[in-house]
Amino acid sequence: MKITITGASGFLGINLQSYLKESYLIHPISLRYNPDQEIKVDTDAVIHLSGKAHDLKKVSKPSDYYEANFELTRQLFDCFLKSDASVFIFLSSVKAVTDEVDGILTENIVPNPVTHYGISKRKAEEYILSKTLTAGKRVYILRPCMIHGPGNKGNLNLLYNLVSKNFPWPLGSFDNRRSFLSVENICFLIDELLKNENIPSGIYHVADDESLSTNELIQIIETSLGKKSNILKISPLAVKKIARIGDFLHLPLNSERLKKLTDSYVVSNEKIKKALQKELPISTKNGLIKTIKSFGKGN
Repeated sequence: MKITITGASGFLGINLQSYLKESYLIHPISLRYNPDQEIKVDTDAVIHLSGKAHDLKKVSKPSDYYEANFELTRQLFDCFLKSDASVFIFLSSVKAVTDEVDGILTENIVPNPVTHYGISKRKAEEYILSKTLTAGKRVYILRPCMIHGPGNKGNLNLLYNLVSKNFPWPLGSFDNRRSFLSVENICFLIDELLKNENIPSGIYHVADDESLSTNELIQIIETSLGKKSNILKISPLAVKKIARIGDFLHLPLNSERLKKLTDSYVVSNEKIKKALQKELPISTKNGLIKTIKSFGKGN
């Protein structure tokens, strides 16, 4: 099987190519939105990873998200429908549903995204779902939570740096649960979707099996580094007051960052596991340990 992968130079794209290269002929392409372009699809499957990620620095224009996440996806999907390719996998996001989760996020929850990133991903989903598939074509919309793995320099690396420098974790009094996704697990799931023709087209949430609290994550990092627990349980009320001061003084801890570090965001993977009838290859804890140990190697 020959596969087109967009966004192949990104973190997931690099890992996915390495994972699939022994079983498939891979055709990586670099795409940017151009109103007049016609994208050639001459492979058996398309894995669409290209897009604009959420901009934490808030310098992007709204149009950047809609062009990269919606318009480009629309163009590519139209070309897929006209081609002989049989499988289309679109990497959306749980943020296409909501930024805040009350309970557990399943595919049954009605989407109500609030950011330009989430709205643009949802518009792409709606466009894909609006089209009728011809016989023999399968389409999968994947909504992953936070993906991590060796080589990733995201929020886990920030927490790793905090613990490795012996700074105490000051938010131990907050109780939350968050889902994570090992890059190894999402590569495994994409491989299964490619080769299993019995998996129905549709939307699937993608996450590791277990959710963890931020305190548990800090403890895993401490254990990986051979350090003693250094979690402080400061009054949540006092921490929130400090965060509000941080809003005005531009301190490292502000209300927005506090919310991201202490909110819960639990994602169910029940639907995709039921469709696959297989277990994920790596556990939540072991996947995180693998990622955390890579930070110490300078990856």
